[in-house]
Amino acid sequence: MRIVYLLCLFLLLLNCEDKHSKKNVKQETIENKVEKKDTIAVVEDDYDKKDFPVLDGLMNAMEFFLEYEKHHKENKVRLTTDFGTIDILLFEETKFHRVNFIYLTKRGYFDNTQFYRVINNFMIQGGNSDDKKTARKRAEIGRYLLPTDTKRGFTHERGVISMPSGEIDNPYKLASPFEFFIVQQQGGSHFLDGDYTIFGKVIDGMDVVDKIAAVKTDDADWPLVNIYIRKAEIIN
Repeated sequence: MRIVYLLCLFLLLLNCEDKHSKKNVKQETIENKVEKKDTIAVVEDDYDKKDFPVLDGLMNAMEFFLEYEKHHKENKVRLTTDFGTIDILLFEETKFHRVNFIYLTKRGYFDNTQFYRVINNFMIQGGNSDDKKTARKRAEIGRYLLPTDTKRGFTHERGVISMPSGEIDNPYKLASPFEFFIVQQQGGSHFLDGDYTIFGKVIDGMDVVDKIAAVKTDDADWPLVNIYIRKAEIIN
């Protein structure tokens, strides 16, 4: 019952935030040309690391991100991988998922994580690792999930970034905040629509996504040679 209450509260928060938003959100195609500036953003945080709470539950996380979002409006992230760079635009419409990704980027969580699940002509999934340092990072940040936010007009087109469900007991398909996947399939993977939250898209580097998707993997879809995200950083 508590999880139902929390989900209802989350939906109420979203409705309050969306009172002045557009009713119809059109999916931007991956082919749209985006004018990019490749300078790395210089970000001044209002928060010191010592002030970061351990996010140990849905309510704790949502309260934190409601406040954090007011001060952190960035929406572009560059992933530097072993195969090249991938630039991602995060959608304002999925605000909690956007700011979660910005928060983890600024805390350095994604640095030296891996694309650990790769299925050619489907998707590449990142944000995890077999390195104990990644587990320690998660422990420092906290154990929490994010509610799905799937009614924003976005679909699983090629190039979108979406959030998988968490691994813990999770009948409501709450999203795992540390992990993400990029749809690589030509024509999209629309059977995923409605179950997973799309919160951004690749604006540069789909050739890198294709190279990663093409690597050889084991029976669990883990690349035979680890593919690292060497650094994640905010860009202008």
